[in-house]
Amino acid sequence: MPHTPRLEPVPDTDLDPETAALVERLGGLHIFRTLAHHPELLRSWLGFGTHVLLGSRLDPRSRELVILRTGWRCGSDYEFGQHTLIATQAGITEEEVRRLTFAVGAEGWSDEERTLLVATDELIDDHVVGDETWERLTGFLDTPQVMDLVFTVGQYALVSMALNSFGVQREAGVPGFPS
Repeated sequence: MPHTPRLEPVPDTDLDPETAALVERLGGLHIFRTLAHHPELLRSWLGFGTHVLLGSRLDPRSRELVILRTGWRCGSDYEFGQHTLIATQAGITEEEVRRLTFAVGAEGWSDEERTLLVATDELIDDHVVGDETWERLTGFLDTPQVMDLVFTVGQYALVSMALNSFGVQREAGVPGFPS
């Protein structure tokens, strides 16, 4: 990942009023200010991203485990850092955040959590959930939840690629990868 922005976040003075209001409602984060270089894309992407983050049928803890693992596997310290903050609200501990950077066989995960992490890794590595993992997933997730899992990994892999390629830098005070 570039250590400086390839695309600088767009300042308010360079945004049209509608995009400026949208970016402000979204907290003015660097990701949104960077995507504001292409306002139509930003608006279109937000619909899908909002579903994955706020409308998913995965419980918040499971969703954040999957997002953090995806951010880690995709090398996006921005995504990992932002979702480290969100994950604490979902009951994920600092130790668990660190453990997400280890092999999925690490001790401490429930069978269901380990299956979610294995599915995440399979989607990133092979672009498909393997048969054995599918069987385990469908033992505790319903069809919409499995679909949300796949789309969550896809959404955050996409976002990680964009963040890494555009060189989006973390906001002050946002953690990156654990040391």
